[in-house]
Amino acid sequence: MAALVFDAGALIAIDRGDRTVIALLAAAGQQGSEAITSSACIAQVWRDPARQVKLTRALDGFLEWSLDPISARRCGLLLASTGTSDIADAAIALLTQDGDTILTSDPTDIEHLLAAAGTNARIRTI
Repeated sequence: MAALVFDAGALIAIDRGDRTVIALLAAAGQQGSEAITSSACIAQVWRDPARQVKLTRALDGFLEWSLDPISARRCGLLLASTGTSDIADAAIALLTQDGDTILTSDPTDIEHLLAAAGTNARIRTI
């Protein structure tokens, strides 16, 4: 089943209580879809867990893709091939599979990275 993939911007939207993003997350859960993000995205948004209660709770239900040595090198190669520099965006592009939907605040870079990775995913701008 297709997953719902959250970039850093989508995680920030959860943290801020964005109703649309929270509704999409709830709908994905009801449909049995997995919510996925990268540890790199979490690192970009994780600042004060005591004040980020919505994000903390939401992340309990996420699959979190870590950057191991192989995936870190794959991110670097993808960034080099696209002339971009955002490690978190590269990680999102690499963990996304065909048919997944990515929630992003940065559709241009994500589209560019997905094309280079050869992945056919839906992009939803938040």
